[in-house]
Amino acid sequence: MPPELKPVLARQMEVYAGFLEYADYHFGRLIDALERLEVLENTIVFYLLGDNGASAESTVYGCFNELPVLINGLRELETPEFLASKIDEFGGPNAYNQYPIGWAHAMCTPYQYTKQVASHWGGTRNGLVVHWPAGIAARGELWHQFHHVIDIAPTLLEVTGIPEPAFVNGIQQSPIEGTSMRYSFDRPDAPETHETQYFEMVCNRGIYHKGWSAVTKHRAPWEPLPPPRLDADEWELYAPDDWTQSRNIAHENPEMLARLRGLWLMEAATYNVLPLDDRLVERNIPTVAGRPRLVPGTSQFLFGDMGRLSEASTISIKNRSHSLAADLDVRSSPVRGVIAAQGSRFGGWSLYVKEGRPVYFYNYFGIEHYVVEGDRVLPEGHHELRLLFQYDGGGTGKGGIASLFIDGEQVGEGRIERTVPIGFSIDETLDIGRDTGSPVSPDYGPRGNRFSGEVNWVRIDLLGDDYNAHVSAEERFAASMAFE
Repeated sequence: MPPELKPVLARQMEVYAGFLEYADYHFGRLIDALERLEVLENTIVFYLLGDNGASAESTVYGCFNELPVLINGLRELETPEFLASKIDEFGGPNAYNQYPIGWAHAMCTPYQYTKQVASHWGGTRNGLVVHWPAGIAARGELWHQFHHVIDIAPTLLEVTGIPEPAFVNGIQQSPIEGTSMRYSFDRPDAPETHETQYFEMVCNRGIYHKGWSAVTKHRAPWEPLPPPRLDADEWELYAPDDWTQSRNIAHENPEMLARLRGLWLMEAATYNVLPLDDRLVERNIPTVAGRPRLVPGTSQFLFGDMGRLSEASTISIKNRSHSLAADLDVRSSPVRGVIAAQGSRFGGWSLYVKEGRPVYFYNYFGIEHYVVEGDRVLPEGHHELRLLFQYDGGGTGKGGIASLFIDGEQVGEGRIERTVPIGFSIDETLDIGRDTGSPVSPDYGPRGNRFSGEVNWVRIDLLGDDYNAHVSAEERFAASMAFE
């Protein structure tokens, strides 16, 4: 790493460590509350130290805002100089930061690989703390039986004496996959009951069987596209005494490797892993994947107080001309508040009213803000407020002209130089009549931004040419993996 960037890299890891401390502190508050209620002794607590390996989905330098870098493929926006200029803002409300690939590898030590690489323990294996004083006599001891997250539900059913439901609301249920861990609570040396477990993600495959593990990596998170052939992936073999998967003995024991590969195939067939498919780009396009689109056509009606709508459940306005028409009732003047908003302070758009005047605010990843304000106040009564965005065309992420209309009369116009090409957010949404989450515009806060009138409905219409076809396969792949 460049010497001048090392303070930034250290800061990124300090922020992540601070987040872990923050999460641990508030988990402690929950435990303290159970203790005050005098129910902690007979409450079973599972504390899983992570949902998978550390994330290696950033760059070698990390990022200040992962939305342009990870989802939209605009890595050129965050140069080492830019990251250095933001060192004091990492971890604050203006940052959506992510640590770099190197830290992900370090955090997965002593295992190989990271999140997404489900073949190796670095992408899957975590410690589990089980706390139940009334049911577990041991204190602070270490158990070594192999289990999987799918074993937690069977364990809770056994502990509570609740039978596994065969039907729910008249619908027959598939059997729960997993085995109870209850047997091990009193017997630290008991033979494990979860003897076999397959793993697969993005065709990274692995199998555990009675201490042995056979694995093959198909693609790492930092690789832009997977290899063209699955049958070229090289399988590795690790013995029961090699829990770090550090000594590959595939060439020394080909018979065991062949047996485990066959076992993986049987498990994959049983649990609907087959057919293997690493076409994440195509699988994320409904028309190619062969599934219905959630929002077909070129128009969508949204009604007042609808909210927390993901991008997949709303029509996409990116890379094309479009209009937003809002049917409003203004009961008192001056009216204020959000009519419709999508995204967050890290990227998105908002249509709102400030001091009675309509405003369209476009937030380009928190880097550039574009404001179009109307020159008329919305009077009392029933009105239509309309935004028309005329896209420049010529590719993705281009600019355009935004115009505001009240009851068909233009009241404002302005230019937006750059737009978000692929995705506004991983976790923020579209809201009608308010902006939940972090606000798109600094003109209002995260609370108290509800529209003071009535939003009856908002209609989104797509117009003109669609330039989404210009999004490359590599860009779609990176976006889809960021949403994983």
